[in-house]
Amino acid sequence: MANKEELIEFEGVVTETLPNTMFRVRLENGHEVIAHISGKMRKHYIRILTGDQVKVEMTPYDLTKGRITYRAR
Repeated sequence: MANKEELIEFEGVVTETLPNTMFRVRLENGHEVIAHISGKMRKHYIRILTGDQVKVEMTPYDLTKGRITYRAR
């Protein structure tokens, strides 16, 4: 992905679990994106379920895909 400064961060809710650790996330603004889990979350075995509140990083170049960087407790 892009430099840290270029990333856009949104909050959203996981609406669907897809194959290959991908998730459909509905953002606060109503858009739906497909997101994968970041490497640190995979490394620490953080589980994400449907209905979880998450933070998603996206690049300004492709606003349909993102990376889940945080799961709220």
